[in-house]
Amino acid sequence: MRKYLLGAVALPAILAVQSAHADEAAAQKWIDEEFQPSVLSKEEQLEEMKWFIAAAEPFSGMEINVLSEGIPTHSYESEVLTKAFEEITGIKVNHQILGEGEVVQAVQTQMQTKRNLYDAYVNDSDLIGTHSRLQLAYNLSDWMAGAGADVTNPGLDLEDFMGIQFTTGPDGDLYQLPDQQFANLYWFRKDWFDREDLQAAFKEKYGYDLGVPVNWSAYEDIAQFFSEDVKEIDGTTIYGHMDYGKRAPDLGWRMTDAWLSMAGAGDKGEPNGIPVDEWGIRMEAGTCNPVGASVTRGGATNGPAAVYAIRKWDEWLRNYAPPGAASYDFYQSLPALSQGNVAQQIFWYTAFTADMVKPKSEGNNTVDDDGNPLWRMAPSPHGPYWEEGQKVGYQDVGSWTILKSTPEDRAKAAWLYAQFVVSKTVDTKKSHVGLTFIRDSTVNHESFSERAPKLGGLVEFYRSPDRVAWSPTGINVPDYPKLAQLWWQQIGDVNSGAFTPQEAMDRLASEMDQVMARMQAADEQANVYGGCGPRLNEEQDAEYWLSQPGAPKPKLENEKPQGETVNYDELVARWAAQ
Repeated sequence: MRKYLLGAVALPAILAVQSAHADEAAAQKWIDEEFQPSVLSKEEQLEEMKWFIAAAEPFSGMEINVLSEGIPTHSYESEVLTKAFEEITGIKVNHQILGEGEVVQAVQTQMQTKRNLYDAYVNDSDLIGTHSRLQLAYNLSDWMAGAGADVTNPGLDLEDFMGIQFTTGPDGDLYQLPDQQFANLYWFRKDWFDREDLQAAFKEKYGYDLGVPVNWSAYEDIAQFFSEDVKEIDGTTIYGHMDYGKRAPDLGWRMTDAWLSMAGAGDKGEPNGIPVDEWGIRMEAGTCNPVGASVTRGGATNGPAAVYAIRKWDEWLRNYAPPGAASYDFYQSLPALSQGNVAQQIFWYTAFTADMVKPKSEGNNTVDDDGNPLWRMAPSPHGPYWEEGQKVGYQDVGSWTILKSTPEDRAKAAWLYAQFVVSKTVDTKKSHVGLTFIRDSTVNHESFSERAPKLGGLVEFYRSPDRVAWSPTGINVPDYPKLAQLWWQQIGDVNSGAFTPQEAMDRLASEMDQVMARMQAADEQANVYGGCGPRLNEEQDAEYWLSQPGAPKPKLENEKPQGETVNYDELVARWAAQ
């Protein structure tokens, strides 16, 4: 009997050893066949995977559900990395992909109902103000030191993440882990800009060089030049501008993604304006309580700079973009650009780089026969209200977020998957697929030095110190899902002609204040926002605030100063020298 019992105990142990060896063999297969190049050696990669195998053992056989929006990075995760993770750890992941609006809605629904819809989300860091206030998401700093310590990768290396400051709350704790990051930059057809005949014609008309626009005046001149003067290149009708205007949720993000700040509506400060951010919401330095969006409360959402920003978006879309652009949404604007009939785009996300470097054979008319890009990306131009020290653009940091309504065992399994897809073993290859860098070690890897000439300035931008001037929505926004949905409806009314830019922004600012007033009441009565909900200023005459230093800023007598441009090659050389 004793001999039989020993055998019964020994058999599972033997099977466990055999399973571990099988998992290691699977890991080695993925390392050899898929996870190259890497910042780690193959031996280091295998050691990291051995840690995942051991940490995942209690969850082997579990099936979890995660959700993200649809960009090439997440398609790779969903289609390839889930298979690798299951073979290596035994945990099956259903990685679902939906539109960004649906992802935000799912997060909001789970927070409101406390029902576990998904075990983890890739949720924009734009919600950092929401998560840090509502405390409905796992505080990852506490999690990694406490309940999640046994499933936290010792090789995670948080200091290597370039966007970690964007996923840190005002309390200094981490609430989200970056998975992909992309900036909103300026895009232009360098091959057209380099043509001597076009350079001469532009200088004769405008009195300065055709180049990368530093300000919105130059952008407008260039848009007018290509649309109204050049008109046609190689038999193709061309346009000087591309954008989108469909009355849909992504039209709101088109504006909250720092458009007002690019015009100069907010205050100086990094990563967001202090005290007035790029949404026009005021929150005094050293506090966590927003005090208003309307100019009458010290905000800037309906101030002169914001109204100017919306007016220019509408004018350029009508006057200089291809027919139909006003009815495009975010996702339709990309294939339209790849047709090769647009000279420049002021508001272009680097997440589109993977598609814009596809070969001609796949319908991309913005590369040459050898696959070299005919275009380049550069820093975004700024409007006349902008001052040195303000942010000049937006950076999207899609980040792993686990809500407290997720049971702990499922949260642990999801946390393992989240760390797996951002691990040093995997990240360099994933970045080559999606081109949405999150690690300094990856963007500085030699494989990207080799590939840089094919990527139109992406690598140079992410290696430059300038990248910190582009940042996501910050902590002034107390509840992103509640406030973001207000934007697209009001902006859509401008595109339709129902309201002027001033009327639309007045309505938007007023609605934001009304929603924040309800948040304030909930916080004061039930501590819903942990004491960090809004505390609205009493309204005062707009002129009082417009006469104060900083935002909101009074209307300029001249909103179209002299256009200014810079030579692209000199710009890149300056980046490299920093």
